[in-house]
Amino acid sequence: MDTLSCPRCGTEMVSRTFTGHSGEAEVSQCPDGHGVFLSRGDLGALIEAETDWHRNAGQHTAPMPRITPDMTAPPASRTPARAWVETLFRG
Repeated sequence: MDTLSCPRCGTEMVSRTFTGHSGEAEVSQCPDGHGVFLSRGDLGALIEAETDWHRNAGQHTAPMPRITPDMTAPPASRTPARAWVETLFRG
């Protein structure tokens, strides 16, 4: 894909390639967060990956740890992603 400029701010967009079960998708993203550009075929690949993510994103549980006096609070966890596409653009 050729280098693209953001239509909103004119900054050169950064291209990233994502590989998943349904193939590769190339996405050009404005570094200032104004949006993304992708081809129709790449959009289809991302939709398929999103569908697969939801199909396999069940509740994952871990056993409860035994509480001891020397325990400290666990680190703050990130809010779970609502969708696979959301995981692509996290910092």
